Order: sequence, then C-alpha cells, then structure tokens
Amino acid sequence: MTPTQPPPFPPPEPPRPPGAGDGGGHGHPHGHGHSHAHGPAAPVSQHLRKVIAAILIPFAAAVLIGLAVLWPGGAPAHERTGVGFDRQTQHATVTKVVELSCQSVNASGGVPTGDTSTAEGSSAQQQADGTCKKATIRVDTGKDKGRTFDEIVQPDQSRQLSEGQKVVVAYEPSAPDDLQYSVTDVDRRFPLALLAGIFALAVVAVGRLRGVMALVALAISFLVLNFFVLPAILQGSNPLVVAVVGASAIMLIALYLCHGPSARTSVAVLGTLISLLLIGVLGSVFIGWAALTGNTDDNTGLIHGLYPGIDMSGLLLAGVIIGSLGVLDDVTVTQTSAVWELHEANPSTGWRGLYRAGIRIGRDHIASVVNTLVLAYAGAALPLLLLFSIAQSSVGTVANSELVAEEIVRTLIGSIGLVASVPVTTALAALVVSADRPSARTPGRAGAQEAAQAPDARPPTMRGGRGRRRKR
Repeated sequence: MTPTQPPPFPPPEPPRPPGAGDGGGHGHPHGHGHSHAHGPAAPVSQHLRKVIAAILIPFAAAVLIGLAVLWPGGAPAHERTGVGFDRQTQHATVTKVVELSCQSVNASGGVPTGDTSTAEGSSAQQQADGTCKKATIRVDTGKDKGRTFDEIVQPDQSRQLSEGQKVVVAYEPSAPDDLQYSVTDVDRRFPLALLAGIFALAVVAVGRLRGVMALVALAISFLVLNFFVLPAILQGSNPLVVAVVGASAIMLIALYLCHGPSARTSVAVLGTLISLLLIGVLGSVFIGWAALTGNTDDNTGLIHGLYPGIDMSGLLLAGVIIGSLGVLDDVTVTQTSAVWELHEANPSTGWRGLYRAGIRIGRDHIASVVNTLVLAYAGAALPLLLLFSIAQSSVGTVANSELVAEEIVRTLIGSIGLVASVPVTTALAALVVSADRPSARTPGRAGAQEAAQAPDARPPTMRGGRGRRRKR
C-alpha cells in the first residue's frame, strides 16, 4: 500500500499525512492508539455468541432450578447398625506393645489337628505355635478420651501394631465394657494430608493461576458431591436425575472457572453435555438389558438395607455419569483448544480442514484415554481377577458374573462417550471458529490481509490478527 492509496479501514480521525504510513515517527503514535483503543477482535461473531448463549443460558437455568428443587438439606438420620462403615469410630494411639505366647491368649488352647495345607489349618497352626502381641491402646477422642484397652494381635494378621502408631477404633456401646472398643484401621490422615499438599503445590507451581483455579474447582466439585448429590440420593430422589443435575453443575463451574467465560469454553461445555447425554442413554439401555442390580458387595448391600427405597441400578448409572465427567472435560477442552490453535496458525482454513486436522489429534487422544480407562479398572480389580484366576474360571464365566459385568458395562459405556466426544466437540469447534473467518466478517478485512503482505505494511492494519491471539 502506498501513501497515496486510501487505507483499508475508514479512519475515525482526519486523514493521516502522506508520511504516516511509511513507518516514520509520525505514524507510530497513531498506530499504537488504534491497535489498543478498540481492544482485541472477538474470535466469533456476535450472532454465533448469541446462538451459543441461547443454548447454554436455558441449560444453566435448568441446572439451577434442579439444584433448588432437589436440594436435600442434609442426609437423613438413622440408627447405626455397627456393620462395616456404619459404626461409631474414634481416634486412638498404641501406647505399648508386648510379645507373648499365642497359646496363653487364644481361647481354644488346644493343638490344631486340621490340614495345615489349607489357609484355615495354617492359620490355626500359627496361632498355636507363634508369638502374639498384646497392644495397649489409648482413646484420644470422644467421651471416653484417655481410656485404655488391650487388643491381641495374631501373628498371621496382615496389620501388625507398633508402639506410638495412630489407629482408628470402633465403639459399640451395647457390648461389655472390655469389648466396647476394637481397632478397625490405621489412622492415615497425616500422610494423606501431606500427599494432598504436595499435589496442590505441584499444580500451582506448574499451572500458576490456572492451577489455583483448578484446585478451587476441585474443591467445589467435592462440595457439590457431599452436600447435594449424596444427601439427595439418600433422601430418596431419583439417582439418575440427581447425577445429571450434579454433574452438569460441576461441569459448568469447573470449565468456566478454569478456562474462563469464552466461546471456546462454551464449545467444550456443549461437547461435554452431548457426550453425557449419550452416556446416560446407553447406560439406561444396557444396565437394564444386562439386568444389573447395582447390589454386588457388602457396601451396596448395607446401603440397600439401610435405605431400601434407593434405586440401586439407578445409583449404578449415576456413578457411570459422574465417573465419566472428569475424563470428558479433559477430552473436550483439549479438542476445542486444538481446533482454535489450528485456526490461529492458518485463519484461512475452512471448517472441513479444521475438522480433519483436529480429528487426527483426537485419534491419538482416544487411543491413550481408552487404554487408560481399561488399565485403571484392571489395576483396581486386580485382587478380584486374581481370585478368578486361582479358581481357573474361563473368561466368559468371569465376564458374566455381575460383579465384573458391572465394571465392564461401566467402562465400555464411559469409553463410548469419550470416543464420541472427540468428533462431536471437534465438529462444533470447527464450525464455530470457521464461521468467523477474516474474509467473511467484514469486507475490508481481505484488504487488510493484502496490506499486511506488503513490505511497508503497518501493524495497525493487522489488529484483527493480533487481537485473535489475545482473546479466544
């Protein structure tokens, strides 16, 4: 562009002098003011922003209404059964440990005559011939603070007590005085708190402000689970509805808090929402078709016994939805960011080109995420799978058992939702970001790009390109 040619955009000020466009000192003040006074250009048009808002605002309002209608106001009270986790517990300290003969403390006192090749026979032999421990334990919390009691530790017990160790003890008020307290677990609060602190420091050190926002979102997610999802299910609300409302609230809070209220975040929210709907539909169909009750272990049996009105299969589906949400956030945000950055690198690329490039990135993501889900389940269920291996059960027999089939359905439904989220989110992001291509937004933008290619072009004519990198 020569100084005698009209500028590509009508200037709001009087025409510049002929030397203002050649990089001289007179042109710099005007160029600096023009590129910053109007702020960065929006990455999508106002029309598309209105379309996105027309979808997400009613959705957010529905989530708020759902929270208000289903808000439980606390978990219902019940009498403790003394079984499993439903026990009164206190914290205590092992003050003294002495060794003594097992024969002097075991009630049987006789020599075992069973087959020592079995687990029961071997345990009986160890209890007869081995060295036991008598631990003196002091209660540190509760109304009996300072009270001590003794507990015998057999040599074959997996948990051996040591002096000074912090433990958790169960309290049963209806038992005889000398049997009211018993050790149930080790107190792990300090190592867990230390590990959580290291995790928080690592997140903040690497993520900085984004890391702080991620930790705040994590805390809010736990609050939603503890104060809404769990109490609402215990109050008798439909677990599926509660899970959908709770997961939607967590999704909105976490994504917008961590990534900011932008069109890019809104596209990730839409992709996550569509994938969650797919997971809910598939879960409802296959959990019912496979006749999964959701009552497969002692804990779920205890819940069903205490609250028989809870739909356990619905609780299973709720767990599938909430469990899938965390990985879905990762996939949808990554895909949206990838498409946005591809558009930044080449603004002239159409939505098909953006989709093809984004889906190639997504395929790598799919392969790693699906493998992660399967291996995570296999690692968590390793003791169970080992039992099936010892029993020499066939793969079909293992998969058909409800305990394993429940996890297979959970993993596969979540994986299908993750796989679907990649093309869905990539297509949404490509359509949104390419709908505001520089050549389509304003007639003068093409002239600005041509001027940018000239050797004597000034930065002010590129304010759209510079603005795009600032606001996404």
